[in-house]
Amino acid sequence: MNSPSLYPDNERPVEAWCDPHDLHVRLADGRAVKTPLWWYPRLLTASPAERNNVELMLAGVHWPDVDEDLSIRGMLAGWKYPEAKAPEKAA
Repeated sequence: MNSPSLYPDNERPVEAWCDPHDLHVRLADGRAVKTPLWWYPRLLTASPAERNNVELMLAGVHWPDVDEDLSIRGMLAGWKYPEAKAPEKAA
């Protein structure tokens, strides 16, 4: 009997990058996940070069320069760092 995979292939990241405000991840099934950088303080304070030095894992993304790991399931569920605060809006 086959058990369901712990890491569904359709949730496997195939591409990841950061722009100045958001993290973007494209999944194997074609979905695109976009989350704000302020959810992840280590990425928010990293340089653009550090943010874009990414390693794709079976179920997530790793940034070796800032020692950050994020799971695809966490991104899809909307999990953010507990103390993350949205930036103040300009008046």
